[in-house]
Amino acid sequence: MSQDHPTNGHEHAHGHDHSELGEMDLRVRALESVLTQKGYIDPAALDTLIDTYQTRIGPRNGARVVARAWVDPAFREWLLADATAAIASLGYTGRQGEHMVAVENTDAQHHMVVCTLCSCYPWPVLGLPPTWYKSAPYRSRVVKDPRGVLADFGVTLLESTRIRVWDSTAEVRYLVIPQRPPGTDDLAEDELAALVSRDSMIGTRLVEVPAKEEGPA
Repeated sequence: MSQDHPTNGHEHAHGHDHSELGEMDLRVRALESVLTQKGYIDPAALDTLIDTYQTRIGPRNGARVVARAWVDPAFREWLLADATAAIASLGYTGRQGEHMVAVENTDAQHHMVVCTLCSCYPWPVLGLPPTWYKSAPYRSRVVKDPRGVLADFGVTLLESTRIRVWDSTAEVRYLVIPQRPPGTDDLAEDELAALVSRDSMIGTRLVEVPAKEEGPA
């Protein structure tokens, strides 16, 4: 990481006009450089850690779980009955994912996930939690006003749709299986997985098919 943006005196003596990094990114890079110079961290170990969260764990794993549930009824039933085992069968295991529960959205029931005490989150399938998930306003409001929170995310459900909020703990983590959007019968499993977002697996978004661009008249 540090090789592509050295932090010697020259690069940090002016206003970073040459850099596309934000202020927070620049501060992180500077802190990393200082800690490396003092021998407190190993850049190679840090790169391995970052690569793990970028390529091996994260919401792409969860999206593959959801897509498999959409195309394979037997896997869907297994996922709902024993999410830990079903998810592990796809190779997604590890810390914060030892005890998983999957809940399925339907026309009648919509699920949302929160951790009211801190930020318990299923790392193997969703990666690291977003900032808003850890924020006090989300944690406190979603249990009192889930429809209002959904509205903030641009989601409006039918009044007849019940909303259930699940509180994650250090022992149990939840994965929402969003509804498969209509008009996707001809999509392959990988294409379906590409439609699934992190937020839809927390319950704060719906899965939608991007509108096709119209060609020239």
